[in-house]
Amino acid sequence: MDVQAGREVDVLWNGRRVRAFVPTLLADRDLTLSTATVARTATAAAEVAHAAEGLSADYEVLARLLLRSEGVASSYIEGIKAPIVDIVLAEENLAPGDTSAAWVASNLAAVTEAIATATTSLSLATLCHWHRTLMTGSPTPERYVGVFRDEQGWIGGHDPTDAHLVTAPPKELAPLLNDLVRYANRDDVDAVAQAGIAHAQFETIHPFADGNGRVGRVLVAWILAKRLSLVTPPPVSIAIAADVGGYTSGLVLYRFGQLDQWVQWFADTVRGGGRAQSQLIAEVSVLKTRWREQLRSGDRVLRSDATAWVVLDLLPRHLVLTTDVLTKELGVTNKGALDALRQLAEAGVLLDYGTVTRGRGQPSKLYVSRELLALAGSNPLR
Repeated sequence: MDVQAGREVDVLWNGRRVRAFVPTLLADRDLTLSTATVARTATAAAEVAHAAEGLSADYEVLARLLLRSEGVASSYIEGIKAPIVDIVLAEENLAPGDTSAAWVASNLAAVTEAIATATTSLSLATLCHWHRTLMTGSPTPERYVGVFRDEQGWIGGHDPTDAHLVTAPPKELAPLLNDLVRYANRDDVDAVAQAGIAHAQFETIHPFADGNGRVGRVLVAWILAKRLSLVTPPPVSIAIAADVGGYTSGLVLYRFGQLDQWVQWFADTVRGGGRAQSQLIAEVSVLKTRWREQLRSGDRVLRSDATAWVVLDLLPRHLVLTTDVLTKELGVTNKGALDALRQLAEAGVLLDYGTVTRGRGQPSKLYVSRELLALAGSNPLR
C-alpha cells in the first residue's frame, strides 16, 4: 500500500482487536496527477460545459428533471428503489412520508439544497444539514441523523470482524473532516479531480452511521456546480449506477494510493454524466414536439386558445398533473382543468393514473406522462 494513502490502527470491538484504516490528510498527500489523467479530467470538464450550453431558456424545468434523475440514480446505487411516479408523488406530498419513495425524494431534496448553496463555502454543519435532509423518511434512528458517528464504523459484513473495511475510529474524524472541508473549498485545483478526490476521501472516512454514499455524491454535485459555475451539475450517479463494480473497485484503488487510476475512472464517469445530460435535454425537446403533433392529429380539433396547449408548457415542470396544479398555475376553473387533462389523455400525451386525496378535500385525478417519467427513472409504472 502506498504510504501516502493511510495507515492502519488497532481498535477493539466487543473484546476483539481489529485493524481500522485511517486515510492520510489530503493536506499531507502529494496529489499530483499524470499528464494522461489531467487530459481525462479536461475532457470531462469540456463535456459537462457542452451539456450545460444545451439548457434552454426553460432551464429551471430541465434542471429539476436532471436533479431528479441524479437523486433516483444515487439512491439506486444503495439499493433504495421505488417506482418513479411514487417518488414524484412523495415530492408533491401526495404520498406517505415513510416509504422508499419518500426516501428517494429526500435524496432529490438534498441535492437541490446543495446546488442552491454552491456559491458559499462548505462547512461541517453543511454536511450534517445535507445528511438530515437526505435521511428524512428513512428508518435510521434519530440519534444518528444529522450528526457524525461517535461509534466505530465499517463497510460490508455484519461487524468489524468480517468487514470489507473498518473505517477510522471516531476520535480521528474531526481532523479528517476539517481537512476534507478545507480541500473541498479550494479553487486552485482541477475541478473534476477535486470532486473525485473529495468524494473518495469522504467515502473512506465514512463519517455518518448511514447514508455516506449518497451524501458523498451530493458533495460531488456541490463541487462540480461550484467550480464549473453550473446551474445544475450532470447526473453523475447515472453513470456510476451503470458501473457499480468499477465504482467500488475505484474506491479500493484510491485507498491503496492509486490516485491516477481512480481519478481517470471518475473523470470518465463525469463525462458520462455530461453525455446523459445532453441526451436527456434532446429527448425532452423531441417529446415536446411530438406532444404538439399528437394534439393536432387528434379526433377532435382543439382551438388554438384551448387550455390543453398551455398545459403542455407545465411539462416537464410537473411530472404529475392534477386539477389542483392547473387551477393554481393557470388560474382556470376546476372543470376547465379537468377538460384539458382529459383532452391530453385522449391524445395519448397523458395517462390517467387514478386519484389521490389530500387532507379532507375531494379526491383529485392524477395524470402523468409515461414517456416523461421514463426519462427520470426506469420502468416508471411498474
